[in-house]
Amino acid sequence: MADSNQGTGLQLRSLVKDGELQLSLARVPIPTLDEDEILVRVEASPINPSDLGLLLGPADLSTATVSGSGDDATVTAKIPPQFARMTAPREGQSLPVGNEGAGVVVDAGSGAKALVGKTVAILGGAIYGQYRAVKAADALLLHDDATPRDGASCFVNPLTALGMVGTMRLEGHSGLVHTAAASNLGQMLVKICLADGVPLVNIVRKPDQAALLKGLGAEHVVDSSQPSFMDDLIAALDATGSTLAFDAIGGGKLAGQILTGMEIVAARKGGGAFTRYGSTTHKQVYIYGGLDTGPTELNRAFGMAWGLGGWLLTYFIQKIGVVEAAKLRQRVADELKTTFASHYTAEISLAEALDPATLVAINKKATGEKYLVVPNKGL
Repeated sequence: MADSNQGTGLQLRSLVKDGELQLSLARVPIPTLDEDEILVRVEASPINPSDLGLLLGPADLSTATVSGSGDDATVTAKIPPQFARMTAPREGQSLPVGNEGAGVVVDAGSGAKALVGKTVAILGGAIYGQYRAVKAADALLLHDDATPRDGASCFVNPLTALGMVGTMRLEGHSGLVHTAAASNLGQMLVKICLADGVPLVNIVRKPDQAALLKGLGAEHVVDSSQPSFMDDLIAALDATGSTLAFDAIGGGKLAGQILTGMEIVAARKGGGAFTRYGSTTHKQVYIYGGLDTGPTELNRAFGMAWGLGGWLLTYFIQKIGVVEAAKLRQRVADELKTTFASHYTAEISLAEALDPATLVAINKKATGEKYLVVPNKGL
């Protein structure tokens, strides 16, 4: 065991209790380290859509109130009754938040002393806090010129983008479709596909988002807000041969529209002969996000050779194994300031994360807007 650390650090907690969500800062002991562990002073941690489900859940932020101030503030918001069943499993549990981040190693067990003073990226939850202990083997050592801000988003977005391309190859597809494509993740995917020669159809919701991606070199960008959307989508699918899509939207008609477009292209390439079962080309959409929490609507105009399912980075990493996952992590470290560079709307402290107006802005999940938690800001 390493020598016991003295002191405490602040940690952001989310609690569901009696039909309300409560956010507060808890003061937790700095842990004693095992010989293979490191203690990271967390300097930067992004707020990803996957974090918001635990941080805010289905709370109605228009009802948010604040008691106390500064580090002792508590935000309370009501949870609509229809979501009671959804939140029941976490009733009464004060849960730490934050999936990933980066910082400086300030202490280490006897087997990891060489990492003290190094900047690393970490994953594993409870990272919206001033300190986090992790296994040294689980940390990603960043290059000497990388800052914690550079490495804050090393895992979720970069590995998801790489996982999309990896899934395409594993399942025998030759091109990709991506929705909400102007996000930080979407921009990374554009760069990966350009570098790796992967045909990519990018679906965005605004003209300025289309312009952004074209500025990065994206060839096929279609805007779902335009009257010509379906014609534009079919043309892009025809040009790329893409039969696999990753959908960050989830709800609404978009997944069905993509499958329909793929079927139209497949039928054309198959000679156009009518069959009541549609083409034999398999078309797949994976939903990996929930920007639209409404029902997923399918018009079933795409034959019988299709699939719609969920996709999770964790499952993909388990599938490819430790060796291949390590290669992906190393690529992220090597291309951290180019392919996998992230951009942030604002940096907020732990106390600032308890401001209702800030929470409303974060919960918008607007494409191109991303917030960075800086747990030791001002200290």
